[in-house]
Amino acid sequence: MSGLEGLDITIWQGGSIVMKRLLISFVIVIIAVVVPVIVFAAGGHDGLTCTGCHALHTAKEGMLIFAVEPNKKDINPRTKQAYSGISALCLGCHQTPEKGGEGIKPIEGHMSHPYGISTVNPKIARVSPELLRGGKFECVSCHDPHPSNTNYKYLRIDTANGSKMEAFCALCHPMKADPKTAAGKIHLFSSMDEQSYGGPAAETPAGAANPPASKKKQ
Repeated sequence: MSGLEGLDITIWQGGSIVMKRLLISFVIVIIAVVVPVIVFAAGGHDGLTCTGCHALHTAKEGMLIFAVEPNKKDINPRTKQAYSGISALCLGCHQTPEKGGEGIKPIEGHMSHPYGISTVNPKIARVSPELLRGGKFECVSCHDPHPSNTNYKYLRIDTANGSKMEAFCALCHPMKADPKTAAGKIHLFSSMDEQSYGGPAAETPAGAANPPASKKKQ
């Protein structure tokens, strides 16, 4: 073997070691980035900040300072009217562009559980007033889309990562559920009452009234 051939082999082996190290580093980076998302993310909103949905001074909709235009094009298959209220805001993102949305995980009303409705047949469902928004059954009746909600798919109750969906259904349909499931205690998640926050209280300015006591989360 000539000295040149030996040099070629040494260079090839050194390059192989460098490539292995680069590959290992790449795998470690992927694990560090992806695993926390898989473990902690309840849904796609976990990748957003507050301003992903809300605009402080340039809102498209005033009530919730929403950063996206309400969907005024998508038609509710049950009412034959355009959606309004909270559901129209959700559909501003979660509908196809042809139907007035941003094309982000579009929802088809004719293939979904009813939402955006003013009345609920009591023979079909027993809907708690806590689930209604402005007297209507909206998207947020089933989902609380804020990142503070760690439940599967941002559902209002814990379903053990989707493995106990019957507990969720029993919330409004107890007569159709397993009696043990229907009789179980259910904690309804809501991010809409800041008095329920169990973390450190904000500092109260001197002379201000004492803030209400925080309620400990179940």
